[in-house]
Amino acid sequence: MEVKNTNQSIGNLNISTGVVEKIAKLAALEIDGVAEVSTGASGVKGVFAKTNLQKPVTVALTDGVAEIDICLILKYGCKVPSVCKNVQETVKTNVQNMTEITVSKVNINVTGVQAEI
Repeated sequence: MEVKNTNQSIGNLNISTGVVEKIAKLAALEIDGVAEVSTGASGVKGVFAKTNLQKPVTVALTDGVAEIDICLILKYGCKVPSVCKNVQETVKTNVQNMTEITVSKVNINVTGVQAEI
């Protein structure tokens, strides 16, 4: 787990990638049209599938710049490109505002569609 380390005059600030992942997940869930932040592996088959080992949000932090990958399940009937663009903008803004870590990319992988019940 990489950590952003910032020296401040009164001490150090360390922000782990796990914190950035959590912020990104919560930001994505705010967007209308997003059902879940998930790899899409579920049920018995999903428990044993290799895709289940993948985390739904990953952050690569290089030289203080983050690249974020998010797997989403969208609600049926939504406009996929516009929902994904809203997720990208919201995640980037929230992570940068809350952590002061620059986000270079927010990559979206749509792994499923959920029907409204």
